[in-house]
Amino acid sequence: MSNRSRPQSRRTFLKSAALTLGTAASARSLLAAEGTAEAKAEESLPPVRTITHGPKFHWFAYYDKLQFDPAVRYALSNEVDFEHRSPTADDVIKVGMVDLDDGDRWIELGESRAWCWQQGCMLQWRPGSSSEVLWNDRDGDHFVCHVLDVHTRKKRTIPHPIYTVSPCGKWAVAPDFRRVNDMRPGYGYAGLPDPNSDKLAPEDSGIFRIDLETGEQRLLLSLAEIAKIPFDKYDLTGAKHYFNHLLVSPDGSRFEFLHRWRMEGLRSFGTRMLTAAADGSDVRVIDPSGYTSHFIWRDPNHILAWSRADSDGDAFYLYEDRQGGKVEVVGKGVMSVNGHCTYLPGNEWILNDTYPQGKDRNQNPYLYHVATGRRVPLGHFHLPKEYSGEWRCDTHPRFSPDGKLVCIDSPHTGEGRQLHLIDISGIVG
Repeated sequence: MSNRSRPQSRRTFLKSAALTLGTAASARSLLAAEGTAEAKAEESLPPVRTITHGPKFHWFAYYDKLQFDPAVRYALSNEVDFEHRSPTADDVIKVGMVDLDDGDRWIELGESRAWCWQQGCMLQWRPGSSSEVLWNDRDGDHFVCHVLDVHTRKKRTIPHPIYTVSPCGKWAVAPDFRRVNDMRPGYGYAGLPDPNSDKLAPEDSGIFRIDLETGEQRLLLSLAEIAKIPFDKYDLTGAKHYFNHLLVSPDGSRFEFLHRWRMEGLRSFGTRMLTAAADGSDVRVIDPSGYTSHFIWRDPNHILAWSRADSDGDAFYLYEDRQGGKVEVVGKGVMSVNGHCTYLPGNEWILNDTYPQGKDRNQNPYLYHVATGRRVPLGHFHLPKEYSGEWRCDTHPRFSPDGKLVCIDSPHTGEGRQLHLIDISGIVG
């Protein structure tokens, strides 16, 4: 979207936004009747516009991927014709983009046989490119990644899937999706069994680095290597290990990953957060608590993550990327529940959300102003009970490159999961 066209697009946005405010209108009325200070904040909820519609269902999935092109004209999306069950190896989804400057027109780009509800097929804009997108697929007996120029339609395929891409756009890192699917269905891909399913910590499975130009890939860190790092809370003997949730630092010098395991006696999986240099060296245990959840890099030296510390309990913490580095609570009492967190450009605001809350099962994306501790609600979006477990629909809020728009996934309009655009320009300036 050019500077010349943006004012017209804003007017169009505001005109059409009234169509879909979810349950926000009723929430505002109730709060206003109470006359509370919070009601005044609710009265100024930003406008929301639904940009995809049925009969098919649309979602982008994870919160830490680039959904928008640099000009903020196109928003990427997955498309599927069913909900409320696990995908099988035969289920194919479409990938495409919405033209925000042309009546939210759907443009099909391709398809994928390697996807899950929570993270889609890793569809994302290639960093540094104004025309290339990436997504994973399955080709016979292996997973692959497509690189497509959305304007010329020139496509090439590299023989390895990707998870997160470096800021320069030249390389990516990924876990073994066969292992992930074996350990936690809903985050890996159906269709290919884990060849190491009977091994606790295999030496040939782990985190791979992929060259996005040549397609060359190499193993950076094995599960066997990381499983040997002692865990100070209990003995990991007998635990079965896997990696998930990787993210490259803003300067491309390091990447973060979660080491997870399951073992007898644990009600869920155990987790610790580690970082490593881009070549796999200098591995550091940053959060050894066993409870790390959602996270984001604030800058090349700090990571915001939901976790549990001995003194403050469950909260968002800012970790210094250094062995034994400084740890401090962020947003205590305001960002009080786990959510999908990202920093808007400039790091002045944190974008976050909640899981379904209260009897109305509303999901609540919001902005947190770091300097003042102020929380600004962005809406309240009802999640029907049938959206639960593996096929739940988290809002997973993503922001545009200019920091003026937020896109969420939500079924609150009654059309199943769809994409909804929130204009936050009036809040962030």
